[in-house]
Amino acid sequence: MRKFFSFFAVALLLFPNTAFAKIWFVPGDFATIADAVTSTDVVNGDEIVLRSGNHAGVLLSKSLKFRGAGQAVINAGPTHGSGLSQGFRLLAGSDGSEFQNLTFTTDLAIMNGEAVDEVKVAFNKFLNPVQAVSSWRGNGWLIEHNDIVDLRTRCGGGIGILIGDYAATAGGVRNNTVRYNRVSGMLHVPAGDCGGYNGSGIVLYADFRFGSLGAVSIEDNTVTHNKVSVVVDNQGSVDPLDMVAFEMTDTRDLSGTLIICQNPVGFNDWRGTPNQIALTPDELATCNDISRNLGSNRGHGLHPSVFNPVLP
Repeated sequence: MRKFFSFFAVALLLFPNTAFAKIWFVPGDFATIADAVTSTDVVNGDEIVLRSGNHAGVLLSKSLKFRGAGQAVINAGPTHGSGLSQGFRLLAGSDGSEFQNLTFTTDLAIMNGEAVDEVKVAFNKFLNPVQAVSSWRGNGWLIEHNDIVDLRTRCGGGIGILIGDYAATAGGVRNNTVRYNRVSGMLHVPAGDCGGYNGSGIVLYADFRFGSLGAVSIEDNTVTHNKVSVVVDNQGSVDPLDMVAFEMTDTRDLSGTLIICQNPVGFNDWRGTPNQIALTPDELATCNDISRNLGSNRGHGLHPSVFNPVLP
C-alpha cells in the first residue's frame, strides 16, 4: 500500500473582553488593514469591516475580528520565507481572532506562526491556494462553511485544511472542529514539480521529518459534514501526484505508537476524489471514529451520537 505524505509545512493566552469592542471600517476609518491593526486605537476584541475591493493582509499580533462587506478580497500580504504570499499570518497575541466573509487569492491564506488558539474561520472563499487554512499547534479552532475552489502545488502544498504539529506542543493539538466546508475543482501541479507527496482536502498531520519534533498527540478534533471533490491535473511533474480527500499522517509510520487518535470523522462526502481516505500508519483506523462518510469509508454505521458535538 502506498503511504501518503502530504506537506507544505510552513510553519496569548489571554482572550479579549469584547464588552466594549469597536467596529472599524477599511477603507474609511483606516486606509489599509495594516494601518488599522497597528493603530493604538484598535484593541483586542475590536472588529474590522473590510469593504469591497482588494486588500493586503498582515502579520497579526492582536485578537481581532475581520469581516468582509460586499466583495472584500485579500489578494496580497506579507511574504513567507519560501517566497509565497500570505494573507494573514497569526502571531502570538492573536488568539481568538475571526475571519469571515472574505475571498482569498494569496498562496498561503490563513496560517499561524505561533501556537495560536480559538481562531474562527467561517464563510470564506479561497481561490486556488497552495494552502488555504493551516493551523499548526493550534487548539480550539472552528473552521466551518468555507469554500475552497482549486488547489495548487509548489513542490509541496495542495492542501485545503491542515491541523497539525511539528514542535511537540505541550498538551497536544486538540479540540479543533472542521465542519461544513467544501473543497472542489482541480489540484494544479505545474510542470517540473518535484513530486513525492500528495495533495489533501483535509489533513491531520504529525510532522517528524527533517529533525522536527512532531506531536505529543493530535486528539479530539472533529471533522464532519465536509465535501471534498478534487481531481488532479499533472502537467509533467517528475513524480505524478495523487489527491486524497481526507488524510491522517504520522510521518514516522510506526504502528506501535499511535498519537493521532480519538478524532471523530463522520458524515463527510469524499466522492469525486481519486483517493478518499489515507491513514499512515494503517493502524490509525483502530483508534479513530471514521464512519458514515460517503464514498470509501473505514468503519460503517457508528451511532450518530459519536458526532453530537457538531450536529446542527
